[in-house]
Amino acid sequence: MVTILIPVYNEAETLPGVIPDIAEFCRRKQWRLVCVNDGSTDGSKALLNELSQAHGFSVHHHKLNRGYGAAMKTGIRTVETDYTLTMDADGQHSIADCERLYEALVRMDADMMLGSRQGMGSSGGFWRGIGKSLIRRFASLLMPLRVYDINSGMRIYRTAIAQESLHLLPDTFSFSDTLTLVFVNSRHLVCEIPITVGARRGGTSTISLQTAFETVMEILNIAVLFNPMKIFLPVALACFSLGVPWGLYIFSLGHGVSVGSSLLIITGVLSFLLGLIAEQLSSIKKTMYVQRPIK
Repeated sequence: MVTILIPVYNEAETLPGVIPDIAEFCRRKQWRLVCVNDGSTDGSKALLNELSQAHGFSVHHHKLNRGYGAAMKTGIRTVETDYTLTMDADGQHSIADCERLYEALVRMDADMMLGSRQGMGSSGGFWRGIGKSLIRRFASLLMPLRVYDINSGMRIYRTAIAQESLHLLPDTFSFSDTLTLVFVNSRHLVCEIPITVGARRGGTSTISLQTAFETVMEILNIAVLFNPMKIFLPVALACFSLGVPWGLYIFSLGHGVSVGSSLLIITGVLSFLLGLIAEQLSSIKKTMYVQRPIK
């Protein structure tokens, strides 16, 4: 069975036209629906309460806005089905894609199936598309990545894996990217199929430049957690490859030991040692992650 999870923040304009159709779809498929109101201030709370009573689905409320990732965590903790399917409350996603994602997940025996928006201009503006592309390229430099749309808001995944990963995930908009990277780095099968994405039915997006910065920082955090030498070793090698020839050249000219080359060599040594320490901490953290009980 599948639970559809929808985070909601100030979507009072779209909820009446979106939620009833999804609730009816869940009733027909015998799936479950969970909505998490993340401290909305525009009447979304009252609307969700009314809709949940009329259509019989679960609603959870945050008293204050805690972030997209925090809303997702609250919802995932309550899911009791084998699979969780997440989608947005702004009406951009098609209900028909829910069944397609589930069927593809089962057919490929995948652990996560992403709804890919590759090549779809409606998924965001020009600059947002550039930003997503740069973030994906940056992530692919640090870890193996065979999927395109790592931050898609529509995806389905095995609930148990997501629940045991929650302590690694942020409360911000970078939750989706980080969840994908955790699955990838934990050697779970992550696939994607194309989905249709329309325009928002109302409201405004809260994604900003700060969101991109947070995402880059979370990618670095995950890379350091799962493969720290991927970051520290290139820095160490670069410092050595610059510092040693520079120092030898200065010394051969009879000018003694170069301060600049010595600084580079010391930086390389420190980077390598930090990498070794990070590897040990990573092993401990990953052991805790594997052994962590599912709540």
